[in-house]
Formats: sequence, structure tokens, C-alpha cells
Amino acid sequence: MFFALIFVIWAWAYSLQDQQSFDYVKALMTSHLAKFIAWGTITVLIYHLVGGIRHLIMDMGHWEELKSGNLSAKLAIALWVVLAVVAGVWLWF
Repeated sequence: MFFALIFVIWAWAYSLQDQQSFDYVKALMTSHLAKFIAWGTITVLIYHLVGGIRHLIMDMGHWEELKSGNLSAKLAIALWVVLAVVAGVWLWF
């Protein structure tokens, strides 16, 4: 997340210098590096969201036993992997 924030701030500041800088950043944002950084940031946020929803459900008194807690953790990771793949397909295609 920190690396992505540095990249975004640099791109924003550089694109405001002149038209050539804006065109360079615009082309850079469609590169594989920029898409990889965006995918990494999105997957981190998705993992955080899925984990947060899991913990909200646990705060309501569900999945607190060892067996159901382990199952919910495995399901959260599986859901995160599926959503990460969907995010990658969305970004690259």
C-alpha cells in the first residue's frame, strides 16, 4: 500500500507539470507495471474487506468455536483468492 501511494502521488504531481508529462503518465498508467501495482493494491484492500466482514460476523457471536473459526478463515482466504483473480481479469482485459 505504501509503495502504491508513493507511485500515485508521484504520478499526480508529475502529470500536472505540462502536457508532455501528462501524456507520459497517461501512457504509464496503461502499462503492465501500473496494472500490477493497481492489482496488488486492490487485492490488499479486498483481503482487508473480507477479513473485516469475517470479524464483524464473529463479533456477533458466530464462528467463535475452533472448528467453525478455522473453516471461516479458510473460506475467507478462498473468497479472497477468487476476488483477486476477478480483479486481475478486470484490470487486464
